[in-house]
Order: sequence, then structure tokens, then C-alpha cells
Amino acid sequence: AGHEAVLSCPYIFKEPLLMVTWKKKCSSCCVLAYRSDHNETGKINCSERIMWKYSPDSDPALRISPVNVGDEGNYSCEIINSEGNFYFSSSLTVIVPPRVTLSYDEGRGAVCQASGGKPAADISWIPASNPSTEEEIHHPDGTVTRVSYTGWGNSTLPTATCLVTHPATNQTLSIDL
Repeated sequence: AGHEAVLSCPYIFKEPLLMVTWKKKCSSCCVLAYRSDHNETGKINCSERIMWKYSPDSDPALRISPVNVGDEGNYSCEIINSEGNFYFSSSLTVIVPPRVTLSYDEGRGAVCQASGGKPAADISWIPASNPSTEEEIHHPDGTVTRVSYTGWGNSTLPTATCLVTHPATNQTLSIDL
């Protein structure tokens, strides 16, 4: 999320391109089209973030920038030339790194929170000997907040360390107890 995604639609034919169309597979989703004989492009239900990467007659790649969670899904590209119609498909998966915090709560002990990640982050503790409990909150935008609590009341260690593992980032935070 927040970066650029480019979906390619390889044009490897000797015959000139007549038309190219990109569609996201869902009802009332974006359609982006180019027709070479009129040298015209068209957009239906596309945000300003969705456009051609280059000139569609030389490279019909689709550019989404910046990507957000709602852009996730399956996209298809159809190329038409004198040899026929050719289809290519792409699947876009959006990864959102979580915001990570570590704090101390008198009642629950050390609290490690990975907020708004997609997919949900994994949380573990060092040392791993103390029991921990986890809560998970699923947000409407498809992201997940995971919170882990561990009681350190009987521990003689001066610090608690939480490890947050996620496809976009790995973080280690420590707190003095």
C-alpha cells in the first residue's frame, strides 16, 4: 500500500495493436481502453490513480499509484490485433505494514500492539517462557490489529522484548519493566 504497482500486458506480436483494454474483475469496476485507429483512450469508473504506465500503443502496462487496499483483486488485459484477441491476467495483492507499539499496563503487563496490518502480524516475546494472551481486531478496510499481553510480575528480568513478524517488516521492541 502507498507505493506504485505496474501490471504488464506483454505485446509480442508482429502485427500492429488495434485495441487494448484493462478491466478489474468485479461489477462496476474500472475499465481502461485504448483504440489505435482513432488514437484515443477511455476510462470508465477509474480513479486518477489508475492510468497507462507508458503510451498504450508501445507498452500497454497498467499503473496504479499509490496503491490502496481497495485496489486488490484480479485484473485482465485484452489485446486485439489482426491475428485475434489475446488475454492476460494479473492478481494484485496489497500488503500493509502494521504500526507497532510496546507499552506497559499495570493490570496486563507488557502490551505489544501491531495495528492496521495486512495480513495480520505475528507477535512473539523474549523470553518465551511467560504465558501471553492475544486479541485480534478486524477492520472494515481489510487490515488487522493484533495485541499481545504478557505478565512479567514474577520475572526477574529487567526488560521485555516483543518481536513483530510481517511480510512487509520485522520489528523488535524492548521495554524496561
